Amino acid sequence: MTKRLIDKGRSELYMMERRWTWQFALVALATIYLIPSYGKNAEFPSDTLINNVVAEFPRTGRLYVGAVNSLYQLNPDLEVESRTETGPKRDNRQCTPPVTDACEEAVDTDNHNKLLLVQAAKDVLVVCGSVFRGICSLRNLSNVEQLLYFSDTKGEKSYVASAEEGVSVVGVMSYFTKEKDNFTVFLVGKGYGSHDSTKLISTRILQDYGDWVVFDSIIEASAVQANPFVLRYLHDFRFAFKDGGYVYFLFSRTLGVQDTKNFTFVSRMCEDDQGYYSYTELQLNCSTTNKYNKAQAAYVATPGEVLAQSMITSGQYSSVSASDKVLFVTFTSDEDPSTSAMCMYPLRTINEKLVKIIGACYSDNGIINNKAAVYSPYSSKSEELCSSNNQENMANTYRCGAEFLPSPLASKAEFALTTWPALIRKGHMTAVAVAVEMGHAVAFLGTATGEVLKVHLSAHPEVYGRAPAEVTGDKVNKNLLFDSSLQHLYITTEKKITKVPVQACHQKTDCHSCVSMKDPYCGWCVLEGKCTRKQECSRSTEANAWLWSPNQQCVQIKAFNPPNLSCKKTQQVDINIPTLPTLRSSDRLQCVFGSFVSDAVMLFNGQMLVTCSLPKPVEIPPTPDQQDYVSVPVKVLVNDNIEVTSGEYHFYNCAATVRKNQNTPCIACVTSEWGCQWNAQDHSCSDRDDGVDGDHIVKPQQARCHTLFCFSPGSCPQFESPEPLLIPVGFEIPISFQGRNLDIYMGQRFAIGTDLMKTTEKTVIQEQGSNFKFTGYKFAYDKKQEVNVSFHIKDTDTERKIDSTLTVVLYNCSVGREDCSLCKHANATYQCVWCSATRTCVYRELCPSPQPAQCPNPEITDIIPRFGPLNGRILVTIKGSNMGIKEEDIKKITVAGVDCVHQADRYSVSTSVVCEIGPAKRVPPSDLPFEPTKSGAVEIEVEGGRKGRSQVIFTYRVGPQTRHCQPREGSGGRRNHDHHRGERPGHGNLAKDDVAVTVGGVPCEVLSFGTKITCKTGRYRGQKVPSDPLTVTVKYGKNTTKDVPAAYQYSENPKIIDYNPKASFVCGGRKIVVMGNGFDLIQRATMKVLPSADEFSQDTPPVEFVQEALSKNDTILQFYSPSVNCCSDSQSPRTVLHLDNVIEELKSFDYHPNPTFNKLAKNVITETSIIIVTGRGFSKAMTAKEAQAFVGDASCHVNILQDDKLILEAPSSQPRARSKRQRRDTTNEPLELVVKFGHGEWTVGSVYYARKDDIPLAIIIPAVIVVTDAALHRRVRLLLQVRGKIDAHRRKSQQAEREYEKVKHQLENLEESVRDRCKKEFTDLMIEMEDHTSDLSEARIPFLDYKTYTDRNFFLPSKDGANDAMITRKIQIPEARKAIVAQALNQFSNLLNSKTFLINVSLKLSVDSPKFFSQFQTKFHPHVGESPGLQRPSSCGYFASLLTVALHGKLEYYTDIMRTLLLEMMDEHVQNKNPKLMLRRSETVVERMLCNWMSICLYQFLRDTAGEPLYKLFKALKHQVEKGPVDAKMKKAKYTLNDTGLLGDDVEYSVLTLQVLVHGEGPDVTPVKVLNCDTISQVKEKIIDQVYRNLPYSQRPKVESVALEWRPGSTGQILSDLDLTSQKEGRWKRLNTLAHYNKTPCWRTTHTFHLVRPADEIDEVKSKRGSMKDKAMTKAITEIYLTRLLSVKGNFTLQQFVDDFFRSVLCSCSSSVVPPAVKYFFDFLDEQALRHDNVDEETLHIWKTNSLPLRYWVNILRNPHFIFDVHVTEVVDASLHVIAQTFMDACTKTEHKLSRESPSNKLLYAKEISTYKRMVDDYYKGIRQMVPVSDQDMNTHLAEVSRQHTDKLNTQVALHQLYQYASKYYDVIIQSLDEDPAAQNKQLTLRLQQIAAALENKDSKEDKLTDSTECLTILGLKWEGLVEPQEAGTLQQFVDDFFRSVWCSYFIGENGLPYALDCES
Repeated sequence: MTKRLIDKGRSELYMMERRWTWQFALVALATIYLIPSYGKNAEFPSDTLINNVVAEFPRTGRLYVGAVNSLYQLNPDLEVESRTETGPKRDNRQCTPPVTDACEEAVDTDNHNKLLLVQAAKDVLVVCGSVFRGICSLRNLSNVEQLLYFSDTKGEKSYVASAEEGVSVVGVMSYFTKEKDNFTVFLVGKGYGSHDSTKLISTRILQDYGDWVVFDSIIEASAVQANPFVLRYLHDFRFAFKDGGYVYFLFSRTLGVQDTKNFTFVSRMCEDDQGYYSYTELQLNCSTTNKYNKAQAAYVATPGEVLAQSMITSGQYSSVSASDKVLFVTFTSDEDPSTSAMCMYPLRTINEKLVKIIGACYSDNGIINNKAAVYSPYSSKSEELCSSNNQENMANTYRCGAEFLPSPLASKAEFALTTWPALIRKGHMTAVAVAVEMGHAVAFLGTATGEVLKVHLSAHPEVYGRAPAEVTGDKVNKNLLFDSSLQHLYITTEKKITKVPVQACHQKTDCHSCVSMKDPYCGWCVLEGKCTRKQECSRSTEANAWLWSPNQQCVQIKAFNPPNLSCKKTQQVDINIPTLPTLRSSDRLQCVFGSFVSDAVMLFNGQMLVTCSLPKPVEIPPTPDQQDYVSVPVKVLVNDNIEVTSGEYHFYNCAATVRKNQNTPCIACVTSEWGCQWNAQDHSCSDRDDGVDGDHIVKPQQARCHTLFCFSPGSCPQFESPEPLLIPVGFEIPISFQGRNLDIYMGQRFAIGTDLMKTTEKTVIQEQGSNFKFTGYKFAYDKKQEVNVSFHIKDTDTERKIDSTLTVVLYNCSVGREDCSLCKHANATYQCVWCSATRTCVYRELCPSPQPAQCPNPEITDIIPRFGPLNGRILVTIKGSNMGIKEEDIKKITVAGVDCVHQADRYSVSTSVVCEIGPAKRVPPSDLPFEPTKSGAVEIEVEGGRKGRSQVIFTYRVGPQTRHCQPREGSGGRRNHDHHRGERPGHGNLAKDDVAVTVGGVPCEVLSFGTKITCKTGRYRGQKVPSDPLTVTVKYGKNTTKDVPAAYQYSENPKIIDYNPKASFVCGGRKIVVMGNGFDLIQRATMKVLPSADEFSQDTPPVEFVQEALSKNDTILQFYSPSVNCCSDSQSPRTVLHLDNVIEELKSFDYHPNPTFNKLAKNVITETSIIIVTGRGFSKAMTAKEAQAFVGDASCHVNILQDDKLILEAPSSQPRARSKRQRRDTTNEPLELVVKFGHGEWTVGSVYYARKDDIPLAIIIPAVIVVTDAALHRRVRLLLQVRGKIDAHRRKSQQAEREYEKVKHQLENLEESVRDRCKKEFTDLMIEMEDHTSDLSEARIPFLDYKTYTDRNFFLPSKDGANDAMITRKIQIPEARKAIVAQALNQFSNLLNSKTFLINVSLKLSVDSPKFFSQFQTKFHPHVGESPGLQRPSSCGYFASLLTVALHGKLEYYTDIMRTLLLEMMDEHVQNKNPKLMLRRSETVVERMLCNWMSICLYQFLRDTAGEPLYKLFKALKHQVEKGPVDAKMKKAKYTLNDTGLLGDDVEYSVLTLQVLVHGEGPDVTPVKVLNCDTISQVKEKIIDQVYRNLPYSQRPKVESVALEWRPGSTGQILSDLDLTSQKEGRWKRLNTLAHYNKTPCWRTTHTFHLVRPADEIDEVKSKRGSMKDKAMTKAITEIYLTRLLSVKGNFTLQQFVDDFFRSVLCSCSSSVVPPAVKYFFDFLDEQALRHDNVDEETLHIWKTNSLPLRYWVNILRNPHFIFDVHVTEVVDASLHVIAQTFMDACTKTEHKLSRESPSNKLLYAKEISTYKRMVDDYYKGIRQMVPVSDQDMNTHLAEVSRQHTDKLNTQVALHQLYQYASKYYDVIIQSLDEDPAAQNKQLTLRLQQIAAALENKDSKEDKLTDSTECLTILGLKWEGLVEPQEAGTLQQFVDDFFRSVWCSYFIGENGLPYALDCES
């Protein structure tokens, strides 16, 4: 029972304890919760990229986050309330929603959020994504998981956003009224996407109404909605907002012309504008030159009082009030991409400007200040836009425009709204938000590097800090939002949102750090001792109680009274604190001196004083050593612990003043700043005490200081005035001095000493009165000539020092006076003499021997230089000793017997004499040949006749021979050095002054000279660059000049064109290649990184990081980017190149933070594994080609590098560890995986290779023993038997297992080999294609210009090809007739512009073309008989092409003619009941005209859309073909799509990487991959392809123009396809390959082959022995290789590129993608099909196929050189033929039944053909559903094409050629015109006859006679040729011609053109 009670008590106690614990915990939690948290900022991380963020203010403060594939609903603290997945969705841009299984191309597609809008009134969130053509949905604002509305079946009218990631979309909620109903709508501004709706601005309804459905575009205003084909404006919408009943859009765009520069506009229109009539655009300029031209982000806010006032005073703005709205915009610059700016635009100013623009258009013809100010954007209308009706104020009357008023409007550039940037920063500002605090505007600016800058916007905006968020390096999203209280900022980066306070005042704990922030939000709350916002300081309204941070002022102590106090006293002190806040009676004031605290009172007596008590002496800290005072910190406190201000108070200690100067204690005491007095009796210094007096008391006095010491005129006992003041070393001289005020020391004995006497002290002897002396001291000192010595004097009884100001100068004669002359030159007061006995300079008394009257003779030790020119006049420096005492002592100098003029100004006493030598003397007799050299000693004579002669010889010799100058050219700046080399240029060591160099008269600064002279050229001042070769003049002395003619040339400064890559990690080491020219002129090139000035760091010393150039040639510089470790993540260092003295900044070069790596997810690898490394920031400054990775000591190939992922190939064999320590470990130990980016190296983890662990029998047997241990004593024998059987079984099993493992291993190897091969083929192709296509932009793809494109499409297929007159532009016209012919051709052009004439000609040629074109071919193509392929169709085509060029200036007219002729042809085919044959061939003029029309209209589409996939297909095909053997003779390849071009032998080959050095292009080598079986020509082609890969084909050297030299060692060998070493097989000679050059037999033969000999040319021996079986076997074996076709085509190789091209051509997913010409022409065919009853859908399909895919695309596909500047080889052409045939099959309706006998190419694409057919059907259907293209729109488009390109074409040549056609069919045309009434009315016949007369020069009787004779001859021939009389009727034509030629008279009119009389009469 007792135990139970105890247990119960314990239990209750335990429960009670638990209850108390929980209660305490709850209280603690509540306390923690209620305390404001200043810890880590709230964050929301997203798994995917965040696109948009919107907030619902002020109701809930929620945030809605639209990210890729996700939508989040967050509370204000960024906690997730709701989330829904929005993707990925099965979609394809080519498929029209709804996307069903019928869309086979559909794949899982990421859904990028494009638009988020909050409609709080209806609790709805509008969500628009990128899938399904940008369809939107409605979601519940309280729970985004709830989908309220979504429909993908409404068609194009519901496509709101963009399907493309890069297209910007903005929107704003609004309203719309109709018939008194009010609807909620939202307005959308959207750029152009290739698969989107074409509406630029659209109004979308949020409910069904009448015919409208949800998201329908309810206003059709084509003026501000893009034409389907005009994608040239490139809108980039950045912001949309509402204000004052208007909706505003901010965007940048181009002006729609060739210029691609962006301009920023703000557009405005009324909210309820029923037709966008009020839509007006105003250009915004940021800077007067509009340098910052592209808007990035914007925000609308009020400016506050301060900013508003500063905006007014700046003079840029009109009236701005604190409550006005201002548009704050950040801009970037196309001109300088490294910087950005922020500009401010008051909405009032924007509106005033817009009203002015609109008013000018409504009333004043669009004129402002006599200039056109308005135009209509997006319109090609040429008619007058604006009107003049003299009605004023129409802009206000019709504030929302009207249907009858012009719209849309835009301001011209001259009338843009221009402001100066308020802030300019390096780097990009990507976001902006503005708030007002206490009337001050503060901007928060997000940057591309992930930081948010805080800017105080005032008259001089200043960046004062950064928002306290983690800087990740990801750019800040433009959605920069405040919370509803404006206390926090939501910062969105790529994958994270952070909530940060707008200020961090609380982080500063003292006033000085608080005000140093300069934060407008912050100030120092004086009486609370906190850094706070003003409203958080309870007494902030009181004076000086809250000190605003930007004012930079704290409460300060101005003065103390008394200012200081003795440490032995105490009293009260008054502290003057002018800015002390007024205290209340309840406030307690205290002073704290160190640890002493006293109460204080505040008084105001004209000034604010605080009176408090000082500490007692015992509480004052001791005085520090070497000081005579102690500083005690002072604090003034309020309410016990709030520090108001602080300072220091000095307590002095008079007793410590003597420490300052131990030799003068009294003087130190009485002259101190503390006013101390000296007690000579006590030998003490104390506080001044006026009550103490007597002779022994010295009162405070002012000291007077001398150069050597300070002295007092007062009463200190002291010794002074020593005599003498100069004391020599080593000799004892008595020193006398005076004593003063020594009465107190009467009868005392003194001793004197100093530091140099060490411990020795001497007795002071008192003489008469106050005179004293001591006997002196032998001082020893040899460090300097002189030193000051101060003596102290002691009272010998007390050992106290008495003040002594005795200071003398101790000197040493021998220091610096090594010879007699120097000794005698010493000041006489020193009494220094030259002692002959010791040969030293000593004090006079120290030399026992008599002193010589004169010094020894001069001694010469050296002469500089030792050689000189014969003409002399150079300076010679003579070194030695005893060469005089003063310059006048030098009497005469001769050098080699020639007088040398003394240069007195360069004389140095005794040791150095400089003179200028004269010319060398001729040795008589003078008629003898002059000795080229003359030598001799140098002699010098000084005062007293003393002479000296040198042992060193000076030699005159022929002047220096300057041979050449290096380098021979250089840039115009002061940057390079010239080296002038020659024989003896330096002449010994010439003085620098003796050598002068000029280059073309410009001085060259001499840096060094010797065997060569190095100088730095001056700046070239000439105008001509490069200069003429200039003379380099070298001047030696004054008489010798040497010229090097034409030795140097100034060239242009080196020029940097581009550089790549443009980024590096801060670890550096990335190879940067700089392209330009003139680099050979540079002698030193360095890359430097300079940290940008950080406005938040204090006085950081400048630091730079330098890297020398790695290599250079004239056009290329290579550097490793320097490692940078100076800068924070947010700083942007500047990168510059120093090219000698020229500095070039790499403005767009960026440094990124080093990447971060995650922990490896998988550590076990195999030899064939792929290793995936994850992390962040990989691709910011690295590519897969540059990156390196290592496992152990082996490298891993980096296959793919993405921003967050690296994919590596594991080493194929297990490597060893990198470190020696690890190598000793077992083989299966972990190996380090190291990733290296440049100089940066990261160990990202450890990996180890997996292996099979065999379980040996030694492990099995103990296991058996353990199991049977319980019965061991009964089963030992059985166990032994088991063991024996196991051994036997083991041996058999092991053998079988070995066999099995062997086979299994072989199968695994085979399987692995196949897998690796496939993987390698795919990886190689993708990586190499990535290299080929990564930089494929319009600038990189070698598109042909328009003229070349049309020439090749129109005329290259003609017989003459590239020599066609239309391509060469050459026509034979005599010079004298060119003017007349030109005029006639212009008239002929006018005639062609007559539709009546042209239709007559075209129809006549089409009907009678067989006869006509046979004549034409005979005349113009005389070899037609030799070329059976040149038939009538090509002639028709040629005529049509000439017509196309001739009429290109009026394409609208050309189109009209084409339509007319097509209608004629269509009627003819339909009537003949064969409509399917129409447009099937190009046999007629109109068919070729149509082909040319398509070529013209699709040119831009090719450049913009289809060109890139076609080029990639061509490059991929070329790459596939060339990676295997290609037979140079047979034109067959191992890898091809064409079975007839398949190489039927398995040729062995290997891949070689050649290191190619291009002669004359620098030392850099280019690696080129070739095959060892390639012929030399093939190798050359591959080298040219690689070396000149950035040049189009036409600019590359041709194969035959380059030589290939192989250099295996020091010698080289020229390689060629055929030479004496070529191998022979029978009568065949094999073309040389790279593999061949190991063998060198010599043969002679005529037949050549490369890899395979022709099948029908087998050697006779083999053919005799062969059989039919052999031949059949050969055929069978050849077909084995057909599987290669599949491998080339396979899904992972070429197929992707084929599909991409087909997709680009057959995409009708958006009207912005389909060229307008296609839509226009297909609609025309649709209309005509409806017009004829017997045209069914199949026929219509055939018409469309014949007109576009077969007529144009197949041609382009088979001839890539028609659009690109490339070379198409026969092998590649064969494969293109297969793809083209597939394209043709896809366009036919006929179903192809396949069998074994089907052609290989049809079998090859059998699987895909059905998909392609569907693509064609969908294409045709999609085009039919598109918005029609009107005739007006089409004509506008055609007119623009004519305007852009016509002047580039050979119109005159085309007209001339056309006339040649017409002249041969002249009579037929004349007859046709005569029969046409319309032609007669227009006198077309007469006009043609006039033109013919001019062009055929029929203006003389001789010509007439010739023509008549010709007619008569033809008549006679015909007569003779008649067989039957009935043919006589045919002669009438010739008779008529003859008579007409005789009787028709031609005359020359006034205009110089002939005209004809009417010949019929």
